[in-house]
Amino acid sequence: MLANVTTSPSLRDDRSDALALSDVTVRFGGISALSDVSLGVPSGQLCGLIGANGAGKTTLFDVISGLRSPYSGTVTLHGTDVTKWSVQRRARFGLRRTFQRVQVFGWLSVEDNLLVASEWRGGGGGVLGDLVALPTRGARERERREKAEAVLERCGLLDIRHRPAASLPIGTARLVELARALMDDPTVLLFDEPASGLDSTEAERFGDLVQEIAESHEAAILLVEHNVGFVMQRCHRVVVLHLGKVLADGTPEQVREDPLVLSAYLGASTS
Repeated sequence: MLANVTTSPSLRDDRSDALALSDVTVRFGGISALSDVSLGVPSGQLCGLIGANGAGKTTLFDVISGLRSPYSGTVTLHGTDVTKWSVQRRARFGLRRTFQRVQVFGWLSVEDNLLVASEWRGGGGGVLGDLVALPTRGARERERREKAEAVLERCGLLDIRHRPAASLPIGTARLVELARALMDDPTVLLFDEPASGLDSTEAERFGDLVQEIAESHEAAILLVEHNVGFVMQRCHRVVVLHLGKVLADGTPEQVREDPLVLSAYLGASTS
């Protein structure tokens, strides 16, 4: 078994974990959805999280993002214990998450979907700034729109920036979600089944962008995906959950060859 294998240079480096979980347990009545789950993801690493339905993947994401409190254990971001922090406070600390179902603001344009992501920082002077046209207001707005344009270009969305998000096919809408997550320079990204509903070309494009983010944005990325081929091809490291516990943790090659993983989950799908 490869549980907690973390010493290989291909898995870790000398940077501290941007995201770390320690002995996280979640119980629903007498049932443990997660049992003493510990893992860490350093900046610049793309880590895949796989497991059969009911393994606890979504529950783990809910704990990390603050939607669910663990029965025990801790969640830390950049060395800071955020276990009791709200969803909003974690987001302002650099954590971003996408969900299994596409969640864009359908009535807004693609560009406005991105601009919404930076609204929490304010516009420079608040209502007073709007009323008297303070220079800080105009400067802040220019910065937001310049950042949105750069992200739109990077994600290949410039040509559809003015289209309503509700009119987009699912593959493009996934890219809008990704672009929106990048608007505020995230340091930890959680992707929940990002390849779901994508054809091979769309999945390839999405995978290229996610790999680029891990390398150039220096973000820690944890990705849940049922498409095992996508995970094995794209991720630096793979963690396998089984019945709420970490069954294996290693490189894609190590996990693919682990007999416990083969019997519990992967089987012939690794070929």
